[in-house]
Amino acid sequence: MIYDPFQQKAIDYIKNNHSVIVSAPTGAGKTAIAEYILTDCIEKGEKVIYTAPIKALSNQKFRDFNERFPDKIGILTGDVSINPFAPCLIMTTEIFRNKVLEETQNLDSYSWIIFDEVHYLDDYERGTVWEESLIFLPNHMKVLALSATIPNIDEISAWVQSIHKRSLKIVKEENRPVPLHFFYQTQGEIVDGIHKVNTLAYKTQKSYYYRGRRFPKHGYIKPNRPTSLIKHLSENNKLPCIYFVFGRKRCEYLADEMARFDFLNEEEKSNIIELYNKLCERFDLINDKSAQFILPLIKRGIAYHHAGMMPTLKEVIERLFTSKLIKVIFTTETFALGINMPARTVIFDELRKFYGNSFSSLKTRDFYQMAGRAGRRGIDKEGFVYSRINPHYITFQELHKIIYGQPEKVQSRFNASYATILNLYRKYGEKLYDIYGLSFHYFQAKKEFRRKALNLLHLKVKILKELGYIKKNQLTEKGDFASNIYGYELSLSELYERGILDNLSETELGILCVALVFEPRKSSSMPRLSKNVKSLHNMTDNILSQIQRFETSFKIKPPSKNYFYHLSLCIEAWMRGEEFDKILHYANEDEGEIIRHFRMAIQILRELIDTPVSPEFKNKAKKVIHLINRDIIDAERQLRG
Repeated sequence: MIYDPFQQKAIDYIKNNHSVIVSAPTGAGKTAIAEYILTDCIEKGEKVIYTAPIKALSNQKFRDFNERFPDKIGILTGDVSINPFAPCLIMTTEIFRNKVLEETQNLDSYSWIIFDEVHYLDDYERGTVWEESLIFLPNHMKVLALSATIPNIDEISAWVQSIHKRSLKIVKEENRPVPLHFFYQTQGEIVDGIHKVNTLAYKTQKSYYYRGRRFPKHGYIKPNRPTSLIKHLSENNKLPCIYFVFGRKRCEYLADEMARFDFLNEEEKSNIIELYNKLCERFDLINDKSAQFILPLIKRGIAYHHAGMMPTLKEVIERLFTSKLIKVIFTTETFALGINMPARTVIFDELRKFYGNSFSSLKTRDFYQMAGRAGRRGIDKEGFVYSRINPHYITFQELHKIIYGQPEKVQSRFNASYATILNLYRKYGEKLYDIYGLSFHYFQAKKEFRRKALNLLHLKVKILKELGYIKKNQLTEKGDFASNIYGYELSLSELYERGILDNLSETELGILCVALVFEPRKSSSMPRLSKNVKSLHNMTDNILSQIQRFETSFKIKPPSKNYFYHLSLCIEAWMRGEEFDKILHYANEDEGEIIRHFRMAIQILRELIDTPVSPEFKNKAKKVIHLINRDIIDAERQLRG
């Protein structure tokens, strides 16, 4: 294989036993470097771990690598465990973090760890997992870290080298193999230069202020019709197209709007129907209502893809897209994350999205993560990126910063969980505070912020002592229990200590675990609860309120998660053996959301089995897993297929 210069540079470092961190644009070919390590390790009889930020990417890598290296690939994602002792083991970063804290000896046979999308260090909710994984990385394991373009790659490398006293070679690639050509749709027109957008949409306009932000004052705003834009792409040979939308319902709405188009000739139409039927049969979707609902769009070369869909149907859509028979796909941003789905054109429905707790302009790094899907290597001379601009919603300065600004630096989000702290306390006792000095946060932060972070660590240890997880400088039985449950430690541990978990029926345990992992959307509504579930609801609310009072008094953020019983009727019906399409009537959540939360509940149950609970409880938890993990919920079945 002939490698690009940056790929060859990284591989040369790897051949000389150096760890490597690579920063390169989306679509530049970073995965080829990871594949070299996989091939080399398998040929030498060595073992390698590949971590990914989301389960969808882990699943895709498992399928892709398994085709190349049959029987040599395994996967662990919490709800899936296939071939767990394979030479190449794919896992989510959370699973790896748990292993380095709890099962270090089980990693002795692995010589490499690959961190895909390592810029996830910057993720507010999950970034600390990457940081902890790098801090506690076993000394014998070499690292390949793959990242989108970030300006402080040198800083990350310097930090890792400072804590592990090993070389971490840096490889940077600024250029894309397929350059991007930017276009804009504004005031009902399509233009190919940002200066033209300024002239057409912003200049000679008076200003007004809205929610503290300055906008041009317009009279009549001409509509930017998505149908006009798609027609333009079709007429100018710029399909296939990935159309990014920041909302599931809008994905489906826009796809339906395009039903007036038919992008397929008779041969393509025949091929896509044949392929779709084969895939639906393979994934048991022949009689599925959602699969039938999207079929008229599929026949026209149109599809949508988002987290609310059934995982099997999403996989069918992905396979249709890679077959080049889908010409326009409307999708949310997860389609851009590592999954190898390039197109000739990318469209942004808007350049604002929800970040954490408010809407704001897209980060430059996020924009290029998605825009990088435009341009197919070896097929297209350039990729086309279209942004739909409404001057009422985004200023010219914001637009310019998104397109031409420097990608944002990766900032530490270090915030050790209670389970992490308990595992460290078991090993280091009161010396665990020294661990903070190894963090990327300590490496980056100024003195004041270091003091605050260390104080938060002290406060978390204090609350664990106050609540009886640590006594006489040792973990109690409750502390041992909590050290196995990442993210839900305190509430489950209190239920365990009070004997509540042991006294729950199988159905109640299933309801409880789903309520723990469920996060309601704005459109979610609570169903009428049965007497038993109301009692469970009140019990968990009382325990949470006590825990959160402690956390508030110690100023610990974010607080422990509440239980939400919106899916209680769904899980109860499912555990009774009802069909999946029947249980949908018990909630207003999307199919994909229900499946995802049922699978997350299975992961919690598996973690509970690994705690020091009674044999009777372990057997009960195994029965609950068996009742939930069937048919469409069984994630392993989809991968084994």
